Amino acid sequence: MRRFILWSVLSLAVATNVGCFLPIYNGDPAVRTRELIYTSEDFRNIVAEWQRIWFLDQPSHMTPTRVHGGII
Repeated sequence: MRRFILWSVLSLAVATNVGCFLPIYNGDPAVRTRELIYTSEDFRNIVAEWQRIWFLDQPSHMTPTRVHGGII
């Protein structure tokens, strides 16, 4: 019974912990600022990368109206 209560308390403590045990960013303000700038630039470039992968940044080769294509 004591073991069950101990595991329950430990599980509750781990489940209510917000975030990670190890911080993702450095404690030094200058280094942390540089890391945050790099991260925000990466997030900003995700849209351009997605469009490049799916060829959404290329001009469309489809014509909006049908054309005959022959010699008139």
